[in-house]
This record gives sequence, structure tokens and C-alpha cells, in this order.
Amino acid sequence: MRAPSPARAVAARVLERVAADGAWADVALEAALDDPGLDPRDRALATELVYGTLRWQRYLDWLLAPHSRRRLASLDSRVLVLLRMAAYQLVLLERVPSFAVVSDAVTLTRGAPGVAAFVNAVLRSLARRGPREREPRPPADPLEALATRCSFPTWLARRWVVRYGLDEATALMRAMNERPPLTLRTNLLRATREALAARLGAEEGLVAAPTPLAPEGLRVEPGGGAPSSWRAFADGWFAVQDEASMLVARLLGARPGETVADVCAAPGTKTTHLAELMADRGRVHAFDRDPSRLARVSDGAARLRLAIVAPRAGTVQALAPDLAAACAGVLVDAPCSNLGVLRRNPDVKWRRMAEELAGSGDRQREILAAAATMVKPGGRLVYATCSLEPEENEAVTRPFLESRPDFHLDPPPDFPLPLGGDGTLRCLPHRHGTDGFTAVRFRRAL
Repeated sequence: MRAPSPARAVAARVLERVAADGAWADVALEAALDDPGLDPRDRALATELVYGTLRWQRYLDWLLAPHSRRRLASLDSRVLVLLRMAAYQLVLLERVPSFAVVSDAVTLTRGAPGVAAFVNAVLRSLARRGPREREPRPPADPLEALATRCSFPTWLARRWVVRYGLDEATALMRAMNERPPLTLRTNLLRATREALAARLGAEEGLVAAPTPLAPEGLRVEPGGGAPSSWRAFADGWFAVQDEASMLVARLLGARPGETVADVCAAPGTKTTHLAELMADRGRVHAFDRDPSRLARVSDGAARLRLAIVAPRAGTVQALAPDLAAACAGVLVDAPCSNLGVLRRNPDVKWRRMAEELAGSGDRQREILAAAATMVKPGGRLVYATCSLEPEENEAVTRPFLESRPDFHLDPPPDFPLPLGGDGTLRCLPHRHGTDGFTAVRFRRAL
């Protein structure tokens, strides 16, 4: 029996760790791809298989169920992830030979011969069906049918339908299942966006186009391998960052020579962006409670040749008194459910529960209250999350304004993306082609 493709073997191991051990897909995949024996094509395919299978997990289970004599929920996690991964390739990937998909899934099945025969039978049955025959009878409940076809948990589909309406909620879920683009933030202290695009074309053979909203952003066509392997990366010409995330740092309006703080800084993407927007003049205090994650902030600043970033280990509640009323700007990129970045972290939607959102809001209110004490009179405070959920946004910012009458909403008059009527920045994947972010800016009275 031939050996399975390295990409499928890697993806199967990662998916099994996610399913059986509760590992986060991005962390497990990064560790698995740290293998010099993998060529760029295998890395790309393994990444596609992991994230694609997780994005479409519920839909794939629906397609597989009629072909299995056993309930999918009763299967060993190894067997289940192999079935899902193979179904993803058979149904949703083009130009993938079905015989290779089935053969590799059978080869990767460990255990008694009967298990391999079971996997083979299920997948061959699915593969024989044409595209129009694959979908079984949908659930009778329209919401369950929608959530199944869009591959989302029912509770999240329901709240989005209530908030956005059926058509827009469907568009949002489908956009969350798309492959996210690779976007780069040009380090404008070292190069122009045009110069970076030209260098990537000359050195890596890549095609890059300007992002429509962020003036320092480039969207790069796939096919160039890991950005960390490019010479321009080592030279500090860019950071990998979604366009919506770039807009959050711009919302703070940090200027050269100011003292600002990023109180939830790791891994440092927005921290270093603030330093670049400040022309590396002034001071950016970077807080994070996890010293190992804070080290990534220092590493990123060093690679980008930024001198004004000052990492400090600890929570904002513990560190804020040292900078009481001392900062012209404070960024709170609050820890949240991550339900706005499901394009990049699809396993999140299968882990979160609706009741967790209120607890996130409690923690976020504490962080925002502590961060506000660092803002000097006349200074600015930005609260942001990579979430679209009201419990983590409006339910945090409204009580803050009620408890701190010395702060008021302060939307900038000119911004790349029009802000909502309440002054809130809302980046939506189906409207803007970005990750989902919510952010608002306050100003402290003089």
C-alpha cells in the first residue's frame, strides 16, 4: 500500500488533535508545519484541508450521515476527522482525484481492518453520488436547514438572522466560510506600498494589489509560501495583518512624540502599527499578562526596526496606576469570543456557547475601566474587539459612558470606512471583505 500524501497526513494529525485533545487549530497547525521536510505545496494543501474541514464541519457531517451505518457521533475521533477531511476534498475541492482521496483516508485509518473497510465503504458511496444527489433531505426547521447548509451552530445562525435579517445573515455566514486573503501591512518607515509590491514581485514572483481601505495594506495572491520565509519579511518591510485590524490602530489617531499604550498587546501586530503611525517617535507601552506572548511583541518590534515599543508584563489593572492620566492614547483590543474572525479560526464556532458572551463582557468592562484611568485629559481611548456580538461591544461601551461622564464618543471626522450613526467602526466580512471587527473611540474631557 502506497504511503499517504504528506499534506493529508499532517492535516489528519492536526484535525485529530483539535477533535480529541481540544487543541486550537492555528497553534497545532503551526507546530505541524514546522517540518523542513514539507515542501511549500504540501504546506499549502495541509492548511487548506485543516481550515476547510473545520469551516464546513456541520455540512460535511450532514452529507456523510446517510452513507454510514453507524452514527457519526459514535465514531472514534480519528475515523471521524478522516471522513470529514475526505468529504471536504470530494465535495468542495476541485481537481482532486477521488481515488487518491479515498486511498489516503483508508491508509491513514489506524486500527482493525474492519475500520479501514468501513471508511472505504462510506467514502466510495459518497464519491459515487453526483453533486445534485449528495445533499440529503434538509432538516424540517428552516433555521436548522440554514445553519446546516451554511455549516454554523444553530444558536449563532439564529442570533444573526434576528439581528441582520435572513438574507444578510446568510451572506455573513457564507463570507465567514471563505478563505481569507493574505493581507500585508507595509512598514511605511522602511518602504512605500508600491515599493513593497514591486519587491515581492521581483523576489518572490508574487502579485500584490493595494487594499481598498487601509492605505498601507497589500493583498497578495496565494502561491508564495509562508510570508515569514520572504526576504522582505526578514528586512522588516511588512507585517501580516488583516485590513480591518489595520483600521483599529488608525482609529486611535496616535501622533509622533505622544505616549500611548496598548493594554492587551500580544502578539503585537497593532502595537507595532501604532509605533509606525507615530514615525517611531514617542513611546508605546505594550501590556500583556503572559510573558511568553509578550516576547512576541518584542520580537516583532525588533524585526520591524522599531525602538519606541516598551513591553511590560502584567494586567492593565495592575499596571495602569504607573501611567495614571499619562497617555495621549490608549488602545483596548479586548480579549473576546473571536466570533468575528471565523474565516481564520473556524474551530472557534464549534467551541463557543451563547452563555459565554455575558462572561466575556464582564471581563472586558474591567479592562476598559482600568485603561480609562491612563488617559490624560483631552486624550483618546479606543475599545475594539474581533467580535460582532452586542454583549462584547455595546453592552460594554454603554455602561462605560454612563459611569464616566468625563468621556464622550469621539468618532474621527475623516476615516477610510464610514462609521455608523453611533460613531462605531463595524467591519463586516460580507460587506467589506475583511475580518469582523467592532471599535469605538472616546475622548476624555479637558
